[in-house]
Amino acid sequence: MKIRQNVRHWAAKQALTMPVVGEYAVDKLVDIHTSVFLDRAAEDHREDRREYLDAFFEATMDTYVAALEDGYPEAEAREITHIQANFAFYNHGWTEMMEFPSDELDVHYDRYAEFFEAYGIAIEDPLGEFTPEDGLPSAPSTPERLEEPEHPYAEGGFEDDVYVETGDGELVVGGGEEPDEIDVEAAPGVDEEKIEG
Repeated sequence: MKIRQNVRHWAAKQALTMPVVGEYAVDKLVDIHTSVFLDRAAEDHREDRREYLDAFFEATMDTYVAALEDGYPEAEAREITHIQANFAFYNHGWTEMMEFPSDELDVHYDRYAEFFEAYGIAIEDPLGEFTPEDGLPSAPSTPERLEEPEHPYAEGGFEDDVYVETGDGELVVGGGEEPDEIDVEAAPGVDEEKIEG
């Protein structure tokens, strides 16, 4: 899968693994992800999906931290959460929101099968053990889109590894090296006042 990695991602990693500050980062990251993916949906479907996506992306922040704790590099931990999202999009027939074609679902699952199996994650159960206790809000599906799926935002052909576009625009396999010094204030939703507060 092809993703980006820059100073904001490294700062977000640091923020999400810190007490208190992590909560601010989660809120902002959820807002960003929901907004990005709703922009890919037809306007008449956006509000129907917002509550579901907010809850879903909040749960994937826990997946991300768990993957880091299990020793996955930042890029792979983040890719895992994006794969979860694509499982959910596929299950709902929201193919227009997918980041890779639906015929690559199994390959992406297999790459992280050890992690997914450890946490009960499956294509048909994208959150597994990270599912909120009260479940997720309901959102209407569009299963008819699965018959002839269209993926206007999907980039196929990156299913064998995580491909990372760095802040310099370079495409590297596996992700970059974590900087020695990271300013956590560069993380979305975090500023000096929240760190000191």
